[in-house]
Amino acid sequence: MSIRHGLLALLEPGPRYGSQLRSEFESRTGATWPLNVGQVYTTLGRLERDGMVAQNGEDDAGHTLYVITDKGRTELREWFAAPVDRSNPPRDELAIKLAMAVGTPGVDIRSVIQSQRRHSVKAMQDYTRLKAQALAAIESGGSQERDDVAWLLVLEQLIFQTEAEARWLDHCETRLIRLSAAARQDPPHAVPPAPSATSAPHAPSPAPDRTSASGRRTGPA
Repeated sequence: MSIRHGLLALLEPGPRYGSQLRSEFESRTGATWPLNVGQVYTTLGRLERDGMVAQNGEDDAGHTLYVITDKGRTELREWFAAPVDRSNPPRDELAIKLAMAVGTPGVDIRSVIQSQRRHSVKAMQDYTRLKAQALAAIESGGSQERDDVAWLLVLEQLIFQTEAEARWLDHCETRLIRLSAAARQDPPHAVPPAPSATSAPHAPSPAPDRTSASGRRTGPA
């Protein structure tokens, strides 16, 4: 998640101070990724250092106001125009957990999968309930309609992501069942023991010579 670009987007309409930016960020995203004021001011300090925001006096309550600069607007436009890079995917704790569970003694990986599936289904139900509330707020035409639409988009992304996770867990369980069945049906072939010296078959004895009626040796038949 880019806090940096999120703050630039919130500064585009006009001057804001730190805690105001935090509140608007959480309102826009439904507090899915909560921020603290320290994160906001640290990021503002870096943006100011990079020439993307500037201080612009104070409001009536003495809060320092920040505005976006032309350099910041250019950075924001480039962020919106560029696709999110997927070549280096973030670490996923669930994928790492299942990868480590495979082959770890004493771990029942199917139990791990089933436990996670129950949690994912519960999360999907919660997201669906929140989606219904967001839709109702939008249909009511309240003053925060823009934030409700933004929150709805975030919720739908979470729903799709959780649905995909549940399908992937089903796939993992099916894969493990098939691999287990294949291992039972195709046991390793046993190598026959080498014959011992005492059990080696004896070579056949040569046939005895036969003698003709005249007394001459005729050799074996």
